[in-house]
Amino acid sequence: MNKTDLVNYITHKETGKEGLTKKDATEIVDVILAGITDSLINGEKVSLPGFGTFEVKDRAARQGQNPSTGEKMMIPASKNVKFTPGKPLKDAVKK
Repeated sequence: MNKTDLVNYITHKETGKEGLTKKDATEIVDVILAGITDSLINGEKVSLPGFGTFEVKDRAARQGQNPSTGEKMMIPASKNVKFTPGKPLKDAVKK
């Protein structure tokens, strides 16, 4: 599922709200994603009960090896987003 598929799912799902257009659904998706992104940029953990948790993890610099030449090289430190699924999501996927 991509963003367009998600917008289509929202507009066709019975939400109880009349007149939800693709434009409205796109704006909702954009605002949610921007909120998650901004929180992660600010170093905050984003917890969506029943779905999961997003957080930024620091990855230390380390020594690696170029697989084609075997040459040793330093891999710089970086920040990565980690997602931990919640129990209800894990249980739903197991079914």
